[in-house]
Amino acid sequence: MKYFISILSCWLVLGTNAQKTLPKFPPIPTEDTALFRKVQEATFQYFWNGAEPNSGLARERVHLDNIYPQNDQNVVTSGGGGFGVMAILVGIERGFIKREEGVMRLETILHFLETADRFHGVWPHWWDGTTGKVKPFSRYDDGGDLVETSFMLQGLLCVRQYFKNGNKQEKSIAARADQLWKEVDFNYYRNQQNVLYWHWSPNHAWKMNFPVKGYNECLIMYILAASSPTNPVPAEVYHEGWAMNGKIKETKTSYALSLDLKHQGNPPNGGPLFWAHYSYLGLDPRGLKDQYANYWNETVNHAKINYTWCVENSGGFKGYGSNNWGLTSSYSINGYAGHAPSKERDLGVISPTAALSSFPYTPKESMAAMKYWYNDLGSKVWGKYGFYDAFSIHHNWFQPRYLAIDQGPIVVMMENYRSGFIWKLFMSSPDVQAGLKKLGFTSPYLK
Repeated sequence: MKYFISILSCWLVLGTNAQKTLPKFPPIPTEDTALFRKVQEATFQYFWNGAEPNSGLARERVHLDNIYPQNDQNVVTSGGGGFGVMAILVGIERGFIKREEGVMRLETILHFLETADRFHGVWPHWWDGTTGKVKPFSRYDDGGDLVETSFMLQGLLCVRQYFKNGNKQEKSIAARADQLWKEVDFNYYRNQQNVLYWHWSPNHAWKMNFPVKGYNECLIMYILAASSPTNPVPAEVYHEGWAMNGKIKETKTSYALSLDLKHQGNPPNGGPLFWAHYSYLGLDPRGLKDQYANYWNETVNHAKINYTWCVENSGGFKGYGSNNWGLTSSYSINGYAGHAPSKERDLGVISPTAALSSFPYTPKESMAAMKYWYNDLGSKVWGKYGFYDAFSIHHNWFQPRYLAIDQGPIVVMMENYRSGFIWKLFMSSPDVQAGLKKLGFTSPYLK
């Protein structure tokens, strides 16, 4: 009943327009509902039982073999932590945890975010979870990370929307999440130009020199920057920076499926599949359009191209097929790699998050993969936090390791497929709606 009331309240906030025009997904087959829930709940536990206790946030990585690089088992992540915040809301709705438990954990997280290192309101990629001090992600990346911060803000806006009409404690949580959102100085990260920069360091300033242009996982950053009620950027930053004065629009066709945006690095068949996930955990791509693309078509085709590449298996990798697919950035046989559908970037490594987080785009194909992995591969790829981050039948490579940035989208996108819950929360934000209008977007959620 509690779940029904929460979902109903989301719909009442959004009005009837979205209800009438958003495409509906086919229901999960009855015989598959138990496995669907089992996978979602096990993956959720990464952010619940697996969290770092002082901060309440997701650890960057969890290795069940207890082999950690640089002894970083206490390192927590802003982006993956933001995905975890959304996963906690899913956990409350699905009954994985009690509402009161979720509230207590979010209070811990908010206190950490309020007191940990920030740089013009922007969090770093990594912190030491026991101290809140920045842990450099690389030599010069020891300050603010606007992209990872945007993933956290995506979660905090959902928290604000979820609890804003709750009891006194819940309203306080909503207000604190709102304050953190308002303290991010997006304008500073323009570096006085009409583009957003990924990094700024108090020690190295703009040394990283990464203006974010062209399609990748960062669309949400530009939308939030335009949506900020306190430090918004003008629309020109989106159109001249991200969209490169229109040059972002460049159609390529693979397997008779078109991608209409220029994917960063110009890959032949689209980039790693997380580009169709990270920005769209809260941002609902259904019916979302601007002058450059139809984002539902872009994300669906991105996923289907990735699937078809694996099925056709031009690289001849053992194990690839209609029930074993999915290429994205993840652990790999030689550390970490940005797997994608091309001869250069397909290394024979399957990343379960690629298919599972694509449930809204490829429900049948994602279900087939999930059932094969669980029923046929079993303990080779499954542990206490769900499916391991990556594996390779071809290389006989199986490691019991997880990454927060890959676990989070599974929980959230499986829920968006099932109920649209996180999409409805995020899209109900008046700030986000104003920002989308400002940038020229249309969506069923916009009046």
